[in-house]
Amino acid sequence: MLELSSEDTLRLNVLINNVEAIRIEERTLTVFGLSARGEARVQLNPTGRSDQYLRAVREFLSSCALGSPSGYPVHLNRWTRMGQARDTNLAKLLMLGEPEAITAVVCAPGLTEELARRAWWVDSTSENARRMLARDCVMQSDMGRALADYLIEHLPFESEPRVIIDTVRLVLQPGLIESDVRQRLWEKGAAQNVYRIGFLEAEPDSLPQPVPAHANLEALRPVLIKFAASNNPLAVLLLRTLDSPGQTFATTCEQVLHKLSSQETVTAMLNVLSRYFLSVRTSDEPTQDVAQILEDAASRLDAWAAAQELLAVLPALRPQLLAMQALAHMDEAIVTPIFAHSSASGTLMRRKIEPVIKPVLAQLAALRRTPHG
Repeated sequence: MLELSSEDTLRLNVLINNVEAIRIEERTLTVFGLSARGEARVQLNPTGRSDQYLRAVREFLSSCALGSPSGYPVHLNRWTRMGQARDTNLAKLLMLGEPEAITAVVCAPGLTEELARRAWWVDSTSENARRMLARDCVMQSDMGRALADYLIEHLPFESEPRVIIDTVRLVLQPGLIESDVRQRLWEKGAAQNVYRIGFLEAEPDSLPQPVPAHANLEALRPVLIKFAASNNPLAVLLLRTLDSPGQTFATTCEQVLHKLSSQETVTAMLNVLSRYFLSVRTSDEPTQDVAQILEDAASRLDAWAAAQELLAVLPALRPQLLAMQALAHMDEAIVTPIFAHSSASGTLMRRKIEPVIKPVLAQLAALRRTPHG
């Protein structure tokens, strides 16, 4: 194992005792330190191969920060991405110059705005920005807007559907972006509906381009309000679904479901739908058979006192109640048997999932259709 030069040992000792975070730039063999006065740097003078020398530098930093040259990765790999780093060690982990150590910090329950600021200086990546924006302490701080701006700037270069969905969902949190930026993201969804799924996850009740409330809502509202006041979950959800935001949600879901392009977008979309109607879901067990879901929905309504008291006054609402009950159970499980045997995407994938997506669309149509009687 290479030993550090005496000059580097001295300079790194001074650095680590006067900074609050350390970053290593391997290409230029430079160690940077962040302090209240700005950045400091140590230009390394390798005594052998650069990769071996950098390893020796990291062991030296680990010895100083954690008291052990094997502090990374032995102590980090077990819990880096699981949010299990000890809060008392977080500041020390920022002194290792290791990306995985930064991941441990940004995933830790004890993350603070100050620690987030230092971590971002060490490793400014989109992945870390998303992790930190998922934390209220960062999202509500001055850093929140800066991280959102960074993510939006880099969003055009993202290709993974789940990453795009998560990014859109996170930047749509209150106070992070201006209305014109929000509008541009929405318009982007006209061509790439994965953006619209991010909107559906983030703000299902305040989507752009609102559509009118259900034509019968005003006539139904007094009765629904009465039942909702008695904590009837079906009445509460009907008031939400039949109003303009709910109809906009249903309309947007229909548009996205017609243009699904990848398996990730399918599962995300189905989970968005089932979460929206979660308050009337009566079984935690995933069901893969759509026909069984529809059959069970009818049986549950017939046996559910909340449904029966509502139908006794408004019998014409049975299709809407069935639709909400069915959609609550139509999550990603209904496509699991198909995706387990196919990696198709695009048009071929849409053909394969048509037998399970058609019933989903039928339930959404029922929520928008005017009941009679």
